[in-house]
Parts: sequence; structure tokens; C-alpha cells
Amino acid sequence: MHEKPVAIVANAKHYVGPALATVMAQAGYDLVLGEPAPETIQAVTDAGADSWVIDGVLDLAEPSAAPRLVDMAMDAYGRIDSAVFFTGEIVLGKFTEATDDDLARVMAGNIESVFRSLRAFVQPMLDAGSGQILAITSASGLRVTPGAPLYSATRAGANMLVKNVAAEVASQGVQVNAVGTNFMDFPGFRAATGADNPKIMAKIEKNVPMGRLGTMEEFAQFCRVFIDGTAKFQTGQVVGFDGGWTA
Repeated sequence: MHEKPVAIVANAKHYVGPALATVMAQAGYDLVLGEPAPETIQAVTDAGADSWVIDGVLDLAEPSAAPRLVDMAMDAYGRIDSAVFFTGEIVLGKFTEATDDDLARVMAGNIESVFRSLRAFVQPMLDAGSGQILAITSASGLRVTPGAPLYSATRAGANMLVKNVAAEVASQGVQVNAVGTNFMDFPGFRAATGADNPKIMAKIEKNVPMGRLGTMEEFAQFCRVFIDGTAKFQTGQVVGFDGGWTA
């Protein structure tokens, strides 16, 4: 069996994926990466890690996506020690104006994707008797979120799924946790909220107790402890990473 620990970063192309891939490489892990950019592959290589790349897996609601990541890891390394994934379909607007299409989108992006990812990643870890899984969800699932009722509700469902899976597998050496984010500085958040407009950004920052958006680099470091093998006495938790919004 491959001697170094192995981590799956299901989406190494967007959001915190590139930073997480680099952080895990620096932590001594070899990697399976979902659709990384060339600069991410170079950063991982520079950190001394081996990596295998797989395309066409960013939509984790698609039934074959997460299993393909698992198959690549097992074929290449024969083990999976950690897996981290993030999902999300942002739908904003009043509940009274929501459509069937809105519901289908949030169910696929926020519930089905988490279900399919957990189902794929848990089993090889159960077979091995150890492993760490981190689902990156949303802090909107931890409190009422005006203007995003479907999004908030499905994120809450995903968070509860994580907690239930964690309880089911805790005695078998597998950890499952979630980090729920909000007010993160990335293109999806900016586009959904209009934060590229300085006036809108100022209003957004007033809603964040820390008065700013979170960066991908600090978020990756926060996530690391859940998947780098250094803290194995934590499971079934959903932690907010949102500048104090859910405090």
C-alpha cells in the first residue's frame, strides 16, 4: 500500500479548492484533485506531493462524480485517508416567489450532492477502519437567512445529514464534520450579492461582526485540522466560519 497519506480534494478548481490542495500537499499528503488549474498542480508539486487529476467531477450531484474520485484514489494509491468537498447552488428570493425549478436546483446542489459524496467517500474509510471527511456547506444552514429560504433550508438539511452520518460511523474510526461558511471573498458570493459594487460591499460588511470578508487562504488553514490527521477526536460537528455571523 502507498506509504504517504492520501487526500481527495473533490473540487480543486474553484473556491477554496486550490488553497486546500496546496495546504494538504504541505501537510505531507498525496492527492487526487478534481479539475485543478495548472498553477494548482504546480503548487502541489512544489510542495513535494504526488497528484492524480480527474476531470468532469465538479457536479457532485451527478451520480458518477464522487465514485470516480474514489476509484482514482484506490487505483493510484490503494487508500483514502481524507476527503474534502464543497457543494452549493445559491438561490435567492422570497419564499412566496420560489418556483419548482428553484426547488429542484437547491435540492440537487445542496442535498443530493452531499448525499452522493458522503456515500462514496465513507465506504472505503469504513473498510480501512479510519478516515476523515469534511463537507463544506454554508452558515446559512445554522440560522434564519432572510432572502434565501430555500438555500438556507437545504443547507440545514445537509448539515444535519453530516451529523447523522458522523454518528453512524463514529465507532468505526471515521470522522465526518462540516464547516458552514458565509461572507467569503470569492466570485460566486460577489456575483450573488452584488458585492463588487463598493456601496453594496459596505452594507454587506456591516452585517459581519468582523467587518470584512473571509479569505480562501485563512479558510484553507481552518479546514486543514479536520482532514490532516492531527485532530481525530472531533466528529459530527458543524462549525461556522463566517466572521462571527452565527455567534
